[in-house]
Amino acid sequence: MRVFLAGGTGVIGRRLVPMLLAAGHHVTAMTRTPAKGDALRASGAEAVVADALDAEALRAAVADAQPDAVIHQLTSLPQRIDPRRIEHDFALNDRLRTEGTHNLVQAAQAAGAGRILAQSIAFTYAPGPAGTVHDEQDPLLLDAPGPYQRSAKAIVELERTVLGADGVVLRYGYFYGPGSAISRRGSMGQDVSRRRLPIVGRGAGVWSFVHVDDAARATVLALTHGGAGPYNVVDDEPAAVSEWLPALARALGAPRPLRVPALIARLAAGSYGVGVMTRAQGACNALAKRELGWTPAHPSWRQGFRDALD
Repeated sequence: MRVFLAGGTGVIGRRLVPMLLAAGHHVTAMTRTPAKGDALRASGAEAVVADALDAEALRAAVADAQPDAVIHQLTSLPQRIDPRRIEHDFALNDRLRTEGTHNLVQAAQAAGAGRILAQSIAFTYAPGPAGTVHDEQDPLLLDAPGPYQRSAKAIVELERTVLGADGVVLRYGYFYGPGSAISRRGSMGQDVSRRRLPIVGRGAGVWSFVHVDDAARATVLALTHGGAGPYNVVDDEPAAVSEWLPALARALGAPRPLRVPALIARLAAGSYGVGVMTRAQGACNALAKRELGWTPAHPSWRQGFRDALD
């Protein structure tokens, strides 16, 4: 299959390119940076330098690749996420999820691509009762806290655009592993090692994780398995912050995390930062397992944190 990968040098793209090639696909990978194009060529992929916000250039790049499938992995995230600066730091990322997605879907359709896959996230469902683990039928978050409101709407717009083209939306959990924030060299790993990431309140927020390689494997499978629609790509064990954060510290050989009251944490992390630590909810992977034929090699963050952070 001829595959056009938009976002070939991001956290997931770097893991995805060699897997696509190993599966026998012909890969054209897009990046915004010429130097990263050289790295893509060295990996065995064809490389194209283009900006997803330049609709005309993107349309030409996709047409030249003559793809059977287009994979959207476009992001622009800061190396260190500051919850107080979400609205400022996510401005370009939100444009890629709205304008960039619209441009890429139009380009894929014009080129006659029969399959469109796009990266979304499994942690932007509308909140349910305490303990809810969401499946793909649950509604997405629309009434988000002020600083995160534009980003939440961007996710909804991305999914509406892709699903409107009979595409596949892959709702990944929180990435951990090589190149991600949750790794020894990543920003969250460093914060945990320095005791800068505390358990807020009771740490009742629930996160669903996925190792970057498991996310990439699910993406490869989604090229040829499953129908159009959204899929949660997460591991088998949603976990409360009070449980996974100390386990991450142990895996890093770091001191046990501090505990901070929510009112005090709000001064440093804002409402969004406190919310993800105290009220977040997990996601269920049953549909991806059943329809994509996917089984995570790291079924639980417990084993993954110990053995596969790097």
